Amino acid sequence: MDGGAEGSSHSSQPTTVDLSRDRPPVVDLTGKVHRLPCCIKYDGPTSVSHYFKPKSTEMEVDGLRVEEAYFRGRKLHGTTIALPQGYSGFILGKKSDVKEGNNTNSDCWETNATFQNVTMWNHDAMPSKDDAFLRIFHWFTVANALHKPVTDEDLESTCID
Repeated sequence: MDGGAEGSSHSSQPTTVDLSRDRPPVVDLTGKVHRLPCCIKYDGPTSVSHYFKPKSTEMEVDGLRVEEAYFRGRKLHGTTIALPQGYSGFILGKKSDVKEGNNTNSDCWETNATFQNVTMWNHDAMPSKDDAFLRIFHWFTVANALHKPVTDEDLESTCID
């Protein structure tokens, strides 16, 4: 879709994402990003840290340090996973496009915050390396292997005579 068709809600401008960190200081949310096993139908400010208070336990499962917390009376078990080396997490927000005093919608996004780890939570099981969320981190290794440049030595070592 070219975005220029009549009746299209898309602008003819391409979508851009600004991941630069050279603007005013970007908030670092490392240690504050959580994946909860629920849907929260609210989009606005709240004092989460006042109600949601994770604490470390002395348990370890599959080499993962277990944390526990309560959310709406339900006990949760979780673990914090660092993003792989060379990767960062970004919280994006729509950039307001101010032209000649008009605040118009744009398809430009900018970095509002970054993070280097994620805490994932389960309410019915202990965290383990078999959790679907944790298994997605294996794809980083696959992606790196697929996009790694192949050298002549690599080709020679795989040749079958």
